[in-house]
Amino acid sequence: MRTIVDFTLKKPQIAVDALSDATGLSKQRIKDAMAKGACRWTYKGKQVRLRKAKREVKAGTRLQLFYDDIVLARKAEPAELLTDFGKYSLWFKPHGLLAQGSQWGDHCSLLRVAEVQTGKPCFLVHRLDADAAGLMLIAHDSKAAAALSECFAGRALRKVYHARVCGKLEAQALTIDTPVDNKEAISHITTLTTGASEPDTNTVVEVIIETGRKHQIRQHLAGLGHPIVGDRLYGKPDTLPLQLVAVELEFNCPLTRKKRLLQLPPSLNGVLPTTP
Repeated sequence: MRTIVDFTLKKPQIAVDALSDATGLSKQRIKDAMAKGACRWTYKGKQVRLRKAKREVKAGTRLQLFYDDIVLARKAEPAELLTDFGKYSLWFKPHGLLAQGSQWGDHCSLLRVAEVQTGKPCFLVHRLDADAAGLMLIAHDSKAAAALSECFAGRALRKVYHARVCGKLEAQALTIDTPVDNKEAISHITTLTTGASEPDTNTVVEVIIETGRKHQIRQHLAGLGHPIVGDRLYGKPDTLPLQLVAVELEFNCPLTRKKRLLQLPPSLNGVLPTTP
């Protein structure tokens, strides 16, 4: 079932009651949807998520519910807090976990997981494909978010990825500068290991990007004729998830003025072959 309700209260009412009356859904389903971020209300002039089912809402308040039972039934893969720096923290985002939620809910997003685990305000600093895994920074106040986002936008940050690609790819600091969506996009590719034998040869490569266009690495590797294993958009589906992992972030912290070199623990890197 997928439905949207959007209405303004004519009289004061408890939120869960008003939404149940408007949709015909049980209060238990409404409570679950609200807890998972599928309800919004007008608060201080803005439409924000309303999670408290028993909240008394004033007349004239606009309520919205974006109900999709398939989305709400999804379960988040476990994210892992790697380091808490106070004003921001470093996380491992697993394959399939969104960076942030949508109007249909946010319970399967890193941002919400971080809010629940830390009990702090959380702000998205940068993005990582839902299908990919790896390192992500989460800021815990708006000033830290703005300063860190500027690092990403201004190319003052080194971003390193590992990818397992189809076929045998020999590359040594190979630069790909094919535009993505008519925008400049630059990737540097180096072969790390080649495994298996024909016809199932695959190669693990390191990719350092200077720009962060959507699907940049996926498109650049597919353009070489070596799509990432598990890339259902630019290659072909696989039993494995998209074999792309963000493994390193290096930058001068705008808050402490100290250099940060953040690396993914090898145990969380499912792209590199394990050492016997």
